[in-house]
Amino acid sequence: MSEEEMKQAEEQASQESVEQDHELVAEQQEEAVDAGHEVEESSDQPSVAELMKKLEEANQVIADQKDAVLRAAAEEQNVRRRAERDVENAHKFALEKFSNDLLPVVDTLERALDAAQGDEEAIKATREGVELTLKMLMDALKKHGVEQLDPVGEPFNPQEHEAMSMQPNPDMDPNTVMAVLQKGFSLNGRLVRPAMVIVSKAP
Repeated sequence: MSEEEMKQAEEQASQESVEQDHELVAEQQEEAVDAGHEVEESSDQPSVAELMKKLEEANQVIADQKDAVLRAAAEEQNVRRRAERDVENAHKFALEKFSNDLLPVVDTLERALDAAQGDEEAIKATREGVELTLKMLMDALKKHGVEQLDPVGEPFNPQEHEAMSMQPNPDMDPNTVMAVLQKGFSLNGRLVRPAMVIVSKAP
């Protein structure tokens, strides 16, 4: 290789070295710029405290919504139960007014039996007819939940009995029903008419 060729080779190697240095500097500058961008991007990210606060707020919203759903479900269940109870009561007590209108008929038939005393054939026949009519009426009332209250000898109960008077009676405990002036009635456990009674008291 001639001296001139060696000189050209050295100049070419020197030029390539300079270009490599430029490329290295450029890469380092790009890396520095990218690092700066990463720092800026990381500085824009929310802190841990802010994230925890947002998480607590989200959990509170979820808890509030869950509570609202549970309350709505409970209210719906209460409304359904009230509706079912109202329907049940309507079925049970629909005949209350009608049965109440029939009670004077029962009273009249019972008074007719008390008056029909005697051994005459006509009186016996009348009594048997009244007894049969009364039995049929009482069976029909009982079939629909109407029960008769005849509390003779029972303790006085102000929820079911109406005291018309009190009389001394040494043979009975005080506050006991001595006699029933008018029998009471109930419809499916609900009082329709209290029994009118005479109550005993201490002599």
